[in-house]
Amino acid sequence: MSKVSGITIRYSIGFKQMIVKEVENGARIEATRIKYGIKGGSTISKWVRSFGKDHLLNKIVRIETMEEKDQVRELQRQLREAKAALADSLIAQRCLEIVIEEANKEYRTDLKKNFGTGASAKKSK
Repeated sequence: MSKVSGITIRYSIGFKQMIVKEVENGARIEATRIKYGIKGGSTISKWVRSFGKDHLLNKIVRIETMEEKDQVRELQRQLREAKAALADSLIAQRCLEIVIEEANKEYRTDLKKNFGTGASAKKSK
């Protein structure tokens, strides 16, 4: 709605939708405003927000049942536990590697090679 010389102009919903459709198909807002004699600078922008489809493009609508929500929570819990277990095992592995390195220095031997777990044993398989 805009005022021209004290006269209020009301546009029909069909007209507004036609303008919005033109803008969504690539027409510039300013050119469309001039073409149809719409005086308000932000009028068409308001119509696009109200009647246009662009406001739906950035929204993700998820419909979940209670069972699905519970399943998502359970999977998230399992993921946290798996990450913690992985971190623990990586720490334990690194600790064992350090113990082996220190034992190699202390006893001047290569425990991995002697027990067949080193890189040379893996290459020979």
